[in-house]
Amino acid sequence: MAVEYLGLSAINGPLVVLEGVQGASFDEIVEMTVNGTEKKLGRIVEVYEDKAIIQVFEGTEGMALRNTHTRLTGHPMELAVSEDMLGRTFNGIGVPIDGLGDIRSDVKLDVNGKPLNPVTREYPRNYIRTGISAIDGLTTLIRGQKLPIFSGNGLPHDNLAAQIVQQASLGEDSDEEFAIVFAAMGVKYDVADFFRRTFEESGVSSHVAMFINLANDPVVERLITPKVALTLAEYLAFEKGMHILVILTDMTSFAEAMREVSSSKGEIPSRKGFPGYLYSELATIYERAGIVAGKSGSVTQIPILTMPNDDITHPIPDLTGYITEGQIVLDRNLHGQSIYPPINVLPSLSRLMKDGIGEGFTRADHQDVANQLFSCYAKVGDARALASVIGEDELSPLDKKYLEFGKEFERRFVGQSPTENRTIIDTLTIGWELLGLLPREELDRIDTKVLDVYYKPTEGTIED
Repeated sequence: MAVEYLGLSAINGPLVVLEGVQGASFDEIVEMTVNGTEKKLGRIVEVYEDKAIIQVFEGTEGMALRNTHTRLTGHPMELAVSEDMLGRTFNGIGVPIDGLGDIRSDVKLDVNGKPLNPVTREYPRNYIRTGISAIDGLTTLIRGQKLPIFSGNGLPHDNLAAQIVQQASLGEDSDEEFAIVFAAMGVKYDVADFFRRTFEESGVSSHVAMFINLANDPVVERLITPKVALTLAEYLAFEKGMHILVILTDMTSFAEAMREVSSSKGEIPSRKGFPGYLYSELATIYERAGIVAGKSGSVTQIPILTMPNDDITHPIPDLTGYITEGQIVLDRNLHGQSIYPPINVLPSLSRLMKDGIGEGFTRADHQDVANQLFSCYAKVGDARALASVIGEDELSPLDKKYLEFGKEFERRFVGQSPTENRTIIDTLTIGWELLGLLPREELDRIDTKVLDVYYKPTEGTIED
C-alpha cells in the first residue's frame, strides 16, 4: 500500500523538503496534490537520512507547507513511447499539448536511459544530408555522430535548425526509415510558434516529434526535456530500426537552468557559477547518440547552444567541445554581410567526416575537394590581412585571385537560400567551379588523377 505524506518541511524556489520519509531513493518520481485538486510531479534529487529534497517540475507556485500531500511512486520518471508520437507536439516532460489526446502505449521507458556498454557501440558510418553545402561539403554529419552548432544571441540558429529539419534525409538512394526528434528548451512563444508553423507548412510534421519547453515554463522542466526527447529517439532507433536525428536547442538554457537549481540547493559553484557536475550532465545527454551492434537504427544529435558574449571558451561550449565529435560555428561577421547560413568553416570541423564520405557514400572526390577548399580559404585570410596593410591594388595577381575566390566562396558555397536544398553533387559541383578560379598548380591537396577528371578553369566571376 502506497504511503502518503502530509505537508512539507520547507520550500525554496523549485525545491521542496520532505521529512520523515522512509524508503525514498534518488531520482524517484513523486506525485504531489496541492489543495486536494492540483496535481504536480516531482523528482527526488537528494536523500539524507529521513529527508528528501524534491524538484517540482511544474514549479512550486500555490504550494504551502500544509496544503500539499506527497506520494512516492517507487520508480524513476518514465515516458510512454510509441511510433504514434511522430507528428505530435509535447511539453517539456512529454505531455501532449496539441489537443490530439494522450499517447496510448504499453511501453514505458526510464527517461534517464540505460547504461550502454561501449563494446556494443559500432563506429559511425554513412552520412545524413542536410542540403546545406557548408555542412554537407566541409563538416559532414555522420549517422550516430553528435555535432553541435555554436551560435550567439541574434544569429539565425533557429532558422538553420528549422531548415535542417525540413531538408534532412539519408540521401536520394536510401529506402531506410528516417525521422526527427526536436526538443526546444527555454524558447520564447514566438520562436516555438515559428518552429510549429514552419514544420506544418513545409509538410514535414508527420515525421517530426516536437518537445517544447517555453521560457515561462518551470525551470526544472527544462532539465528533463532533452532526456525525454532522447528516450523517444532511442526507442524509435533501437526498437523500431529507424534512423533518428535529434535536434536540441538551446543547450545554454539547459545549463543555466541547472545553475539555478544548483544555487537553490546551496551547492558550491564552479566556473561562472555553474555546478561542478556540468560536464557529467552534458555527457549523459550527448553520449546517448550512437549506433548499437545488432540494431539497424541510429541516433544522431545536433545540439545547438548560444555562446554568452560569443565566447567559445565559456564553460558550456568548452565542455561541449570535449564531449562531441566536432562543431559548426556561426560567425557574426558573415551574418553582418547578409550571408546565410553564416557558418565560419575554418573553426568548424567534423571529426568523423572522413569515415562517412567518399566512394560508396557520397563521391570519390569529396574528401579531396573539402581539403582543398579549407586550404584555399585559409590563404584567403592571409591575402585579406595583407590587403589591409598595403592596399588591394598592390597585391600580386595570385593574391587577387585568392581574394576573388574568398568572396565567391562565401557568396556561393557558404551562402544559400533558406529554402535551397542542395544535393551532395550540387555542393561538389559548386566546389569545383570555385577551385577553377585558381591556377591548377595551387591545388596541392588533390590527386592529379582527380584533377584531370574534374578541374576546369573558371574565367571571371561565377554568376548564379
